Amino acid sequence: MNSYSEKFTKAIQNTFFTQLTLDEQEFIQAKAFEYKFSHQELKQIIDMARDLSMWDEKRIKIIFPEHPQRKVVFTRLRKAYEEIQNSLNSYENFTLKNIPKEQKFTFKVAEKQGFGLGLCPVASEKTRCCNLLTLDAVESCGFDCSYCSIQSFYNQNTITFDSSFKDKLLNLELDPNKTYHIGTGQASDSLMFGNREGVLDALCAFAFANPNVILEFKTKSDNIKYFLENDVPKNILCTWSLNTPTIIENEEHLTASLDKRINAARKLADKGVKVGFHFHPIVEYIGYLDEYKQVYERLILEFAPEEVALVSFGTLTFIKPVIKQLRGREFHTKITQIPHVDASGKTSYPDSTKEEMFKHAYESFKPWQQKIAGNNEVFFYLCMEEHQMWAKTFGYQYATNNDFEHAMLGAYCNTLGQTYLI
Repeated sequence: MNSYSEKFTKAIQNTFFTQLTLDEQEFIQAKAFEYKFSHQELKQIIDMARDLSMWDEKRIKIIFPEHPQRKVVFTRLRKAYEEIQNSLNSYENFTLKNIPKEQKFTFKVAEKQGFGLGLCPVASEKTRCCNLLTLDAVESCGFDCSYCSIQSFYNQNTITFDSSFKDKLLNLELDPNKTYHIGTGQASDSLMFGNREGVLDALCAFAFANPNVILEFKTKSDNIKYFLENDVPKNILCTWSLNTPTIIENEEHLTASLDKRINAARKLADKGVKVGFHFHPIVEYIGYLDEYKQVYERLILEFAPEEVALVSFGTLTFIKPVIKQLRGREFHTKITQIPHVDASGKTSYPDSTKEEMFKHAYESFKPWQQKIAGNNEVFFYLCMEEHQMWAKTFGYQYATNNDFEHAMLGAYCNTLGQTYLI
């Protein structure tokens, strides 16, 4: 084995080389021996080939330039790749690949060490955060959204329930003179598994026993059977993560359709349960503003503002482990085909794109941006965004995370008819 053969063999270790098509593997190997690419150059070329395949775009062979000099070839290849990455996405000719038609997972019941009540996992002083407390009632999710980070932390095919969850809730000591906002949709979907293992029984009993707790269930399902058949505590919020039909069909695999999600929210609102809507992530693609506008207008038409506690906006934000894991999956997605720029230590869209999507979203909800009967109001917020983005898109900002939290809890308590306890 000559020296470059050894370098090549070493360079492709722990890469996605073997997940490329055989034709692409042979092409990259031939070009590597021709130009003697460095270890880092070869790793980047493999990542580029993997991304182009996942994006269902022109493959590496098509965009590979011809030139006698290695550095020129690599620079031009990188430029051609970035032009595709930075161009506005289109789902017009996008084809899905290896997407399951139904949920296939196993259930596991085990006693967890400690209790899953903690701070929001993305809380940071670098971004404006509402200081949400999270309760991991279930670990892992049966949906298969291509952008989801849950799959980076748990075995996605195994849904784990804590056998001692009910007892731990009963023994949880909270200050009765303080208002708490607790969400259950961080480690899994809040409602897709219904009352399996008595989870909803335990959570509703907890809400009844602690009226100073605002308990939020966040979902992409339409599984509201439990709430329709049982008394619902007044301090519960049921919120839906919504997106356009284009994103739901191409990126939010196995989730309920937009119609089913909105219809489920309508049924609970009819029962008197306060609802909310999260547009997170808003995804940029050709025609996206018009399609999101249709969803915003539908909500305004079908819901009265006094029925709605909150509307939030956010977008795609990645950490390196998530991007690596996405590259390892055998499917097509446009989600990582964005111009990645630094976003407080992560990567996301450039600020100009965020300003466009968030300002458009906020202004679309003008009919709900006013005080309503009983001094209630729909609370709007940005999730995981830097402080100045609020001023650029909402026209105001909060000085600290605590100020944001106080404003949010005060608005929620007004909507729920509760007294805000600081």
